[in-house]
Parts: sequence; C-alpha cells; structure tokens
Amino acid sequence: MTAPLQPAFRALADPTRRDILHRLSAREMTIAEITEHCAMTRAAVKKHLTVLQDGDLIRMRRQGRETYSRLNAAALRPVVDWLGFFETFWDDRLDALHATLSQKEPDQ
Repeated sequence: MTAPLQPAFRALADPTRRDILHRLSAREMTIAEITEHCAMTRAAVKKHLTVLQDGDLIRMRRQGRETYSRLNAAALRPVVDWLGFFETFWDDRLDALHATLSQKEPDQ
C-alpha cells in the first residue's frame, strides 16, 4: 500500500466514520446536523471529521459561524483501485476452481 492511502484507510477503519461518509454522500452537512445522527458528543464527532479530513475523504468550508462538511468522492477512487486488485485475485481463483470442478467426473 502506498503511503498516501494510509490516512484514507485509517479513516475508513472506523464504522462511525463510514456512517458519516454515507450521510455526507447525500448532502453537505454541518457538525450539528451530523451530531444529531450520532450517539456521541459534538467534540467526538469533530474528532471523527478531523480524521476524515486528514484522509482527504471530506472537505470542510466555513460559512459564517458554521462549518460545512462534504464528501470528497474523488479521494475514494485510489482506495477502490487498490481494493480492486483483490477482486481480480478472487475472480482468478474462483475461475480456476470452476474450471477444475467442471473437469471432474460426477460421482455416482
């Protein structure tokens, strides 16, 4: 794994952060709006958002007194590409298994 992906995988390792990403995929949200959906304090949500921002998975912007967070979907592409190798890995092995099983005589 290349070093630039490490912060993204660190961010994705936590279920709360994955849930936040799902919510942000629908729309931009303030910290207060995200906190309404989480069983934790605003400070805890802020820490999760910081980890997501460190992984470049979200972008934040200030508007007045509010900070809005939005999904940075483009940052997920390198993660998907990295995981895609394993999809090919399993596809190749399952194809080989299928070929082997197809050559065997059925038991009687």
